[in-house]
Amino acid sequence: MPIPTSEPPISSKRSTSFAARLAIEAQRQGFAASGITAIEGLPAVGERLAQFIALGRQGDMDWLADTVERRSHPHALWPEARSAVLVTMQYGGADDDPLSAIDDFDRGIISLYAKRRDYHDVLKGRLKHLAGWLQRETGGDVKVFVDTAPLMEKPLAMAAGLGWQGRHTNLVSRAQGSWFLLGAILTTVVLAPDTPEIDHCGSCRRCLDICPTDAFPAPYQLDARRCISYLTIEHKGHIARDLRRAVGNRIFGCDDCLAVCPWNKFAQHAADQRFAVREEIDNPPLADLLGLDDAAFRARFAGTPIKRTGRDRFLRNVLIAAGNARQVTLLPQVTALLDDPSPLVRAMAVWALASIGDAEAVRETAERRLPSETDPDVRREWQE
Repeated sequence: MPIPTSEPPISSKRSTSFAARLAIEAQRQGFAASGITAIEGLPAVGERLAQFIALGRQGDMDWLADTVERRSHPHALWPEARSAVLVTMQYGGADDDPLSAIDDFDRGIISLYAKRRDYHDVLKGRLKHLAGWLQRETGGDVKVFVDTAPLMEKPLAMAAGLGWQGRHTNLVSRAQGSWFLLGAILTTVVLAPDTPEIDHCGSCRRCLDICPTDAFPAPYQLDARRCISYLTIEHKGHIARDLRRAVGNRIFGCDDCLAVCPWNKFAQHAADQRFAVREEIDNPPLADLLGLDDAAFRARFAGTPIKRTGRDRFLRNVLIAAGNARQVTLLPQVTALLDDPSPLVRAMAVWALASIGDAEAVRETAERRLPSETDPDVRREWQE
């Protein structure tokens, strides 16, 4: 329930705009922009999320279905919250072009945000400093959120004037494009809100038209089950056979719908050096990845978002990219993975082998290996 208050907003008590001082402090902490929205009076977003879940579009992200009620409104998460401070942190710039690597089939494309240190580590530290400043200035209680709690950050950011949800459902800003991440601070203090942002997509539909897997059933709607970002990061099982060719050489995430957004011409690179691209994971050669065991995977991707996906799912993606590359030089490594302990890896090794190898040789290999294979999914790959 909304909490009634007779206290005037903080900014009305001061000669200097609180929002302006907040913006200065946020920039000092490395954030590109900040905005404020009131919690009371915010429209609930649970109905739209519930429809998304009812259609099964969340795939196997069960945590979304389990937290629908808590995500419906910030008061469901923290009843005492009165205001929300939203901040953005830039990670890409106008000169970034993920689409340029799509035809470089000997390499695996890694999403722009994941080529650097895990954003949770970078944002949370900065956000805690900003929350500490907010608490000292206002005397209210605060809580920080960086994509780890059932809080719908994008609707809050829209209400705080930081951007709008484009046709691809991602947040877009006229000043920053869409190469940015969100952080949120909830507080028990009433702060004067900023003006909500409106939609500036106009008639543009580039993001919808470029999607390799047709993951948008309609503008402003996403079916995660067809989204390459979901399939290569969140999805725990096998990627459907009819989608594998469309995945191409994308091995962790997909930036296509973001990359074509014309508003990205205003994006600026992050000043924080911890967000610098790590050379060893900047679209690495597939040959360097196919031989990774669990220890090598963890060592190579330590401190990045890629590590949380795990070696087996990552190798699943790399093998799909290898199959799409159809390069004979990768055959020895692909063949070696036919004996991998993980059925997820073995199954995609079969698919990659069939895509690259000589048809007759593949049939002979299938006849030899199929009788001893016990996993039904791997057997199905051999049979198909």
